[in-house]
Order: sequence, then structure tokens, then C-alpha cells
Amino acid sequence: MLRCFGRLGKSPSQRPRKPRLLGAAGGGSGSSVGMGIWTWGEEWEGGGQARWALAFLWLTVAADLSSAWGSRAPGRQQWPVPYRRFEFRPTPDPYCQAQYTFCPTGSPIPVMKDDDILEVFRLQAPVWEFKYGDLLGHLNIMHDAIGFRNTMTGKNYTMEWYELFQLGNCTFPHLRPEKNAPFWCNQGAACFFEGIDDNHWKENGTLVLIANISGKIFNQMANWVKKDNETGIYYETWTVQASPEKESTTWFESYDCSKFVLRTYQKLAELGTKFKKIETNYTRIFLYSGEPTYVGNETSIFGPAGNKTLATAIKRFYYPFRPHMSTKEFLLSLVKIFDTVLIHRQFYLFYNFEYWFLPMKAPFLKIKYEEIPLPNKIPVSKTLGL
Repeated sequence: MLRCFGRLGKSPSQRPRKPRLLGAAGGGSGSSVGMGIWTWGEEWEGGGQARWALAFLWLTVAADLSSAWGSRAPGRQQWPVPYRRFEFRPTPDPYCQAQYTFCPTGSPIPVMKDDDILEVFRLQAPVWEFKYGDLLGHLNIMHDAIGFRNTMTGKNYTMEWYELFQLGNCTFPHLRPEKNAPFWCNQGAACFFEGIDDNHWKENGTLVLIANISGKIFNQMANWVKKDNETGIYYETWTVQASPEKESTTWFESYDCSKFVLRTYQKLAELGTKFKKIETNYTRIFLYSGEPTYVGNETSIFGPAGNKTLATAIKRFYYPFRPHMSTKEFLLSLVKIFDTVLIHRQFYLFYNFEYWFLPMKAPFLKIKYEEIPLPNKIPVSKTLGL
């Protein structure tokens, strides 16, 4: 069984400049997370990453220009669809590989003394800062993490959650000729390692004290993190809503670095932590659609008795998002994406290992840097369910 927790290292904003093949990413097990051909990691972390980042921003502008085309009203159901959790973390397919090693310098979470005092820090820096500096910071596209400092020992620690195989693999599949169904390399995991790179977080981002906790609370949080990491295994890029309005129906929630940080803050509050009153903002990527339609899973769509028409439509939708394209192919793919998503208003979402059809609506796509307040300390009686 793959144990990503305990082997940790560079964050998405800190990754080394030299490419490294993905090797072992387990705790004591030392499990291999896969060696194989170069996949989405090379495209997204190399020169292709810049092209897709610019293309993504171009689509947000194009979506704004298309917002006057009208929309369809959402239906009334119980939403959002709950994120599916698992009993254990599976070993990735050997085909899946990242250009940069996932968490190469990490260590297991240490056990603190109950009466230790730890400072808790909010950490935030631009995504891909190691490669592009503060470029994406100007657009508020940020990566989130949590820092800890044991005031008794003086040791610092960083904890975060991110993709094993880079963002492209978590957002779009591979269309392999030998496979009937789209092939996904999508996992995310928690990372814990000793040290806080002060310069990295301060230079273009945030490093600010938000709370103090006891060693006992830290140990309780650590046990929760281990369980959360083993059961929440896949990354979800998109938050899907009916409209940009505040009270709009949310169809699907994202599951990314910021959501891990928010879950951890909430758990600390449940354990009795009192947070400072400071403003905290997070990057979220929104898709806007009418009420989604469930269309099936891999077996029902792509299996021997599957729906061939639907299977073809889904693979045709994902084809323009493939990696390793020439400049000409890339530009043609942008036109195709524009036509499918903004003109014909179609999007296929893969969520909980199932496929959903999204009837897209204006404003289609937005990147927001939203304020989400730190949680309030929860009374013990409420924590215990009394």
C-alpha cells in the first residue's frame, strides 16, 4: 500500500529546477509510486506549463466576453455531491509519473510532549514560484500550507497537500490507444517535513502567526491528518456552481491544497484552538453550469456493454487537453476548447470516479481569490456532541 505521508519535500511553489523522476513516496514502506514514460508532468512543469497557464487565463477572459449569451436555470436537488473517501490509498499505476519527485525530503510527524507550545503559521506563495517567481502571485493563483514551530525545542515544520503527478494529470486524463476508457493519473497526498523556508514564503507570499497550540492538540491533529490522508486520495481542481452569486448552489467542491488547509484549521478549532483575527484568502477555480447530469462510470460507459456514442463524446471532449502538442496543435486545441465549452456549452467532469455532464453557462469559468475566515474556537460540549 502506498504511504505518501512521511516522505515529503518541495511544494508546488518550491520544486527544484532540475527534473527528477518520481521514485519512492512512502513512509516506512518505501513503496514506489511509479516509473514510466514521461506524461503530463513534463508538459505542465516544462515549457508546456507556461502555454497552458496562459491559455487558461485566456479562456477566463473569453468566458467574460461570452457572458451575455444567456444561461439555463439550475434544478433543485441535494448538492454538492459528497467527495468520496476510501479505506486505503492504492498504489498508482506504473504508467503515472511526475517530472519532480513527490515529497523527497520528508519525515514522519513527530510526537510532541503534551505541554509543548507550538506556534501555527499560515503559509501561502504563488503557484510555480520556483519557475516563474511572483508572476502568478499577481493573478492571486496561490499555493497554501501550514507551518509549525515548537517553542520548547525551536524546531520548525511545514505541512501541505498537493498532487503526486502535477496539476495536469489531476485535471485531465490520458487517451491511451490501448485503453478503451480515459486513463487518469490523479492522486494528491499530505506532506510533512522539518523546516520552514522563511524566504520562500515571505518574499512573494505570506508567513504569519495565526494561533498557538499545545503539544497534545498537535498530536491529536497529527492522528487526524494521517486518517484524512489515507482516505482522501484524489485531487479535484474545479469548484462547480450554478452562478457566481454568493448563495448559488454548489454542485461539486474542489479538493486541493487550500481545502486541506481549511480542513486542518477546522479540526484544530474543534480541538480547542483559538485563532487570531486576521484576513485569510484562498484561490478557487470555478466552473459555472446548470444542474449536472450523471452519465455513468467507466464500466457503464466504456465497458463491453457500454454506451459507444457517449464514450466517443467524452473522449472527443478530452482530446484537446492532451499533453505534448506542437504549437500548431496547441492553437487548434484552444479553438476546439472554446467551441465546445463556450459556444456549445458542454463539459464532462470526472468526479468520484464517475462522469457528469455539465451544461455550461455564463460566465463559464472564473479564478477567484476569496476570503474564507479562520474558524472560531468550538466549545467542548459541541465538540463532544452534547
